[in-house]
Amino acid sequence: MRVQRIQDFLFHKFTMLFAALVMLVLAGILVSLTLGAWPALREFGPHFVARAEWDPVGLQFGALIAIWGTLATSLIALAIAFPVSFGIALFLTEICPTWLRRPMGMAVELLAGVPSIIYGMWGFFYFAPLFADHVQPLLAGTLGQLPVIGALFGGPITGIGILTAGVILSVMIIPFIASVMRDVFEIVPPVLKESAYGLGCTKWEVVRRVVLPYTRTGVVGGVMLGLGRALGETMAVTFVIGNSHQLSWSLFAAGNSISSTLANEFNEAEKALHVSSLYALGLILFAITFVVLAAAKLMLIRMARQEGAK
Repeated sequence: MRVQRIQDFLFHKFTMLFAALVMLVLAGILVSLTLGAWPALREFGPHFVARAEWDPVGLQFGALIAIWGTLATSLIALAIAFPVSFGIALFLTEICPTWLRRPMGMAVELLAGVPSIIYGMWGFFYFAPLFADHVQPLLAGTLGQLPVIGALFGGPITGIGILTAGVILSVMIIPFIASVMRDVFEIVPPVLKESAYGLGCTKWEVVRRVVLPYTRTGVVGGVMLGLGRALGETMAVTFVIGNSHQLSWSLFAAGNSISSTLANEFNEAEKALHVSSLYALGLILFAITFVVLAAAKLMLIRMARQEGAK
């Protein structure tokens, strides 16, 4: 008994240490970013977030353009990737023939292992010209003529820009979201689905009334995983976003994201204020990711309380 108590004590302390290491690393990242960003935050104040100017020569910096590029590309990617990933996961778990399920599942997982720079090169050399020749003219001629959202689909047709970066990001995060959704759909007890089918439910009714309520937490987690990947993606976005510090309502226009700005300028930054401004961008990206994940966690807690109340 004494040996077992010692083993349990050591096991408890080691596992607690491993968990504490994660918190220490997180705190270390936050502290280092804050210290590096402090000169820029002291110089420009809270207006750094709302300033659109980015002039390394005149040492005038603002994060608005990079924040807009990051949020716009990530939201476009999520809007495209979520329904596609849901369809993939639904097909693989409910509709796909047994002999095809494993090969297609492996293909989806292999896409998740492709390096981001490969997506960027493919997007720049192959997808962007195709996008400029066919998709952008179509969008400009249809959605671009509408009175309210037409400004989003106007501007120069070059094949690169915010919209192209969002589409490339969607291709990148689809495997992650689809894999998580497929795994959580597979854990639904077969007896629940069989009972629903026995009552006369269709496949869509089984998915909507049985599978989704049972796997709601896992689905939201998969979506947040994909969104986190999109927010922090660097190389693929750098290839196709245009890397221009200009603020425009047009999704066809070239722009910049926080990660692409850091990748392009960190090595060439010489002035201390320039480097500090890049640290400030990293701190803002950290804060955006934290807010998104915290909001997702609060949403899950609220959903759990509502289920308990019912």
